[in-house]
Formats: sequence, structure tokens, C-alpha cells
Amino acid sequence: MQQQIELIRGDITKLSVDAVVNAANRSLLGGGGVDGAIHRAAGPELLDACRLLAGCETGEAKITSGFLLPARFVIHTVGPIWQGGKHREQELLGACYRNSLDLARDNGCHSIAFPNISTGVYMFPKKEAARIAVSELKKYLQHNNCPEKIIFVCFDEENFKLYEGMRV
Repeated sequence: MQQQIELIRGDITKLSVDAVVNAANRSLLGGGGVDGAIHRAAGPELLDACRLLAGCETGEAKITSGFLLPARFVIHTVGPIWQGGKHREQELLGACYRNSLDLARDNGCHSIAFPNISTGVYMFPKKEAARIAVSELKKYLQHNNCPEKIIFVCFDEENFKLYEGMRV
């Protein structure tokens, strides 16, 4: 099957994909932005499952069931907080994408949806974050056949235009 990359503007919690990626905080116990939206849409069982994971380090990823979401799984990844770019933020953000893709592949996912990791309250510059996301994805797909369908889901117009400009 040919790999397919899509860009959409919308709500990641509404997508019928194998996995949605949650831009989580280190506790994995919910928060604001996409993290809060995913927790609300998945229902209280997601919080219970996340408690069992005992948190997650920045750049790493962990997986749970999707519960009430149309997605089978939620892959929780913790993006870096922007501190001026001198604390390995770019490297850690790239690791979020690679580790999420590895978990998707290892769990038989054929489709995965990514939000704009770290660009909300974590203040990662949106243009740089989009460049890293697209670059990591393209590198990953050169060496892996799975997942076949990858969707970048932008909640706001600014991120959508940045990704669109990169010819996703």
C-alpha cells in the first residue's frame, strides 16, 4: 500500500483512525488544549488507564486504548517546553514524532493523526515545530512501511497554513 500524508483543519477527537496522538503533559493525567479535549472525549476510563502508566518523560510516548474515541488507541507523547531553543527542544520534539510512530507501528496501526505538538501552552515556535514534524515524518517513512496513512490535524488556521506551505 502506498503511504499517504494528509493535512486537515479540525478536531482530532472526531477522527476514525487507528491512533490519535495526544500532546500530553508529563503526568498524563489531562490538561488543557488537545490533551484536555482528548481526555473529555475518551471518557473517564482514559484517566484511569493513564494513572497506570505512571507518567511519561519529555520526548517519550506511551499508548492506551481510545475508549470512547473513534480511534482505537491514544498515543500520549510529552513535547518539550520552549526555553529559547538551548535545552534540546528540537531534538526532544523530533523524538515525540519518532516514538509515536514506533508505537503505532508496533501496535499494528495503519493510520495515525498528529496534533501540533508543543505549540500551545508549551510555546514552541509554530513554524519550527511544523518543520520538525514534517522532516521527522519524511525520514521515518523512508525506512518504514507503517503506518500507511498519517494525518496532521491543525486546530487553528495559522498552523494549517504553515503545514500547507511545507507541501505536506
